[in-house]
Amino acid sequence: MTWLITGGAGYIGAHVARAMASAGERVVALDDMSTGIAGRLPADIPLVRGSFADRALLDRVLAEHAVSGVVHLAARKQVGESVEKPLLYYRDNVAGLTVLLEAVVAAGVRRFLFSSSAAVYGVPDVDLITEETPCSPINPYGETKLTGEWLVRATGRAHGISTACLRYFNVAGAAEPELSDTGVSNVIPMFFDRLTRGEAPRIFGGDHPTPDGTGVRDYIHVADLAEAHLAVARNLDARSPGGHEGGDLTVNIGRGEGVSVRELAGLVAEVTGHRVEPVVEPRRPGDAARAVASAARMTGELGWTARRGVREMVESAWEGWCLRHPEARAQ
Repeated sequence: MTWLITGGAGYIGAHVARAMASAGERVVALDDMSTGIAGRLPADIPLVRGSFADRALLDRVLAEHAVSGVVHLAARKQVGESVEKPLLYYRDNVAGLTVLLEAVVAAGVRRFLFSSSAAVYGVPDVDLITEETPCSPINPYGETKLTGEWLVRATGRAHGISTACLRYFNVAGAAEPELSDTGVSNVIPMFFDRLTRGEAPRIFGGDHPTPDGTGVRDYIHVADLAEAHLAVARNLDARSPGGHEGGDLTVNIGRGEGVSVRELAGLVAEVTGHRVEPVVEPRRPGDAARAVASAARMTGELGWTARRGVREMVESAWEGWCLRHPEARAQ
């Protein structure tokens, strides 16, 4: 079978494409190159440039490559931007997904894996977030991800498609420096960016009800995340509609371990050699005190467990950052 990976030249997408191809799966990547980098993909993975909302292009790609499964990663994902531009997020993340699903149904594709987010939960006051924790997103980005889950599941049930929705927690690190995240919207590259410019890292909120007052988060190495996609994709065959396990699956992708932002800042200082005391600023609206996944379903039902720790995430992310910012290394 052949898997189409939308957003396949992106930070997460390239890791997923490489992991699946290395495991013997046939893969084709689709990316509009707005944030994708062609060089992230090896030459033996075909890269189609274009949008997942382009129905004519989708029909052609699904047919020419005999696609039998889709991993949908392409989406807008900046929380702040989603608040400022909700129409843009609903258009791309929801209306665009509808176009993709219509093409999938028409082509007879029978497997669909959807990239969701822990943002669907909002800010639940629980020690561990399970898949049964009520979903109450607090921003348009999280709303579009939850709406996307509904669309995917409903389409799967109506048209005999095995589906899976993966709710990512905080993704970090890189399998290779060349594959690292080029953005600065996540906390680790945000720390790197400030240190590179000779500024103190910022911590938002020092008065949370946590051991050190800073928010606690669950971090997952992007290489582990990619391997989780492979495990779920291969499991979809056993979850064919009408089968004994059911045709849809929803799982958290995290380590089940919390790390505070202050602890993370200390680890960044150790790894980078930039021992600059962070500055603590007021909480941002909607920031949860604690957001840690229960990974029991992935372990129990699919036998998958994250293998890489937070230090490895920071070290690999730092190597990627320094590849693009050689001036960042401490003298």
